[in-house]
Amino acid sequence: MKDNNKLRWGILSTAKIGREKVIPAMQQGTRCKITAIASRSYDRAAKTADSLNIPQAYGSYEQLLADAEVEAIYNPLPNHLHIPWTVKALKAGKHVLCEKPIGLSTGDAENLIEEAARNPQLKVMEAFMYKHHPRWIEAKELINSGELGEIKYIHSLFTYFNNDATNIRNQPDIGGGGLMDIGCYCISAPRFLLGEEPQKVMGEMDVDSEFGIDWRTSALMKFRQASASFTCSTQMKRYQKVTVIGTEGTMEIPVPFNPPTDKPTSLFIQKKAGMDEITFEACNHYTIQGELFSQAVLEDSEVPTPLDDALGNMQVLEAIKQSNQEDQWVRC
Repeated sequence: MKDNNKLRWGILSTAKIGREKVIPAMQQGTRCKITAIASRSYDRAAKTADSLNIPQAYGSYEQLLADAEVEAIYNPLPNHLHIPWTVKALKAGKHVLCEKPIGLSTGDAENLIEEAARNPQLKVMEAFMYKHHPRWIEAKELINSGELGEIKYIHSLFTYFNNDATNIRNQPDIGGGGLMDIGCYCISAPRFLLGEEPQKVMGEMDVDSEFGIDWRTSALMKFRQASASFTCSTQMKRYQKVTVIGTEGTMEIPVPFNPPTDKPTSLFIQKKAGMDEITFEACNHYTIQGELFSQAVLEDSEVPTPLDDALGNMQVLEAIKQSNQEDQWVRC
């Protein structure tokens, strides 16, 4: 029976991020109803559906898209399948929340924007969940208010260790590598906080001789009045941090992109008077993301993050790759 207060979701694949993080979080919301999940293996889909209390399992993605009861699709497929299956979902009349990065190139992003324009009644959004966390919203508001003075510099670190040759993050032909997997966050964060695009970038990569993916990427991004830098790596100890430095204060965001969901989180503001800690109640940004997207569909309002933002992030990502190849600054 249809519930007009909930959006009926289908999950495109049994990917780990969906099974362990996104689906359970969305099931905690009041506007999301997970009704179906698909895999290339029916047994795998059925097993996952049973473990997560999802009513319907399908042995192909096509079957899921043909389900008239499914209104929206969550797409956590490997990077090279983000655009193809998001486009297929739109053509099937489904709204789509697609994992980051939106695709493998700016051409991918542009193709998706064109397809979305042909289906203006449908919502589509890149799933940068961190933007919806109250801590990040507060961080942006503090910057906009001038609390830290004029922002001069933002630095991001995002690292983990994974040397499994079979892992999709270590396969270059399907969009693996540190820049695509986690560097995209380090590009997105200063763009989000500053509300503008970098004018030029300088990037430098270390490539794994066995896997052929960048195991470390570092980059400098020059904005209108500020600079931002980052290092991301798939072969370093797990660590995350974002630092913002202004003319009148600094802000630290510990574990910025994958904060705990079962305990409070904090922002640390350092000014002349000393250090202040701003604490936020425990919450799950995947739940908030699902609720906001569902609300946009149910109320026919704008999604929180338009596709133009996904294109902008991809343009910077490509410019960093180009800079590494040419060993020079590249304009965005």
